[in-house]
Amino acid sequence: MTEHSIRFFTTDAEIAHLGEGLLACSLAKEEWTHEAHLAACLYLLAERPDVDVDAEIAGLISRFNESVGGVNDDEGGYHDTITRAYVAGIRHFLSGTAETRLVGRVNALLESAAGRRDWPLGFYSHALLFSVPARRGFVAPDRAPLPV
Repeated sequence: MTEHSIRFFTTDAEIAHLGEGLLACSLAKEEWTHEAHLAACLYLLAERPDVDVDAEIAGLISRFNESVGGVNDDEGGYHDTITRAYVAGIRHFLSGTAETRLVGRVNALLESAAGRRDWPLGFYSHALLFSVPARRGFVAPDRAPLPV
């Protein structure tokens, strides 16, 4: 996996913008980075109890992708298994963090193992994770159980 420098956030407002922008499909396509995915998910889990992340995340991300001209198909767009693995990882991270400010929690997540771009590969073989069934629906890990 190619190393990427982490793009940290400086304010709670930046993170709220991403979470609310995902909900409203109002983000620019360029804003939807790896860090933005994780920040928006943490925001929804921690700050928006009215959003049922488990039930709604697939539709939220798919709808956003389409709003910026993307396609959700067998080769691109929304990836259910990767998304749900990160939701599990972010929930697990939140259960153990001492950080209280939103920006502190998100930046600590990005520095943690669960914030890495290759984190799901600790639980999934490359072949399974990048398969069409894993993109289209959740598949159970074949290397190790996801954190609870």
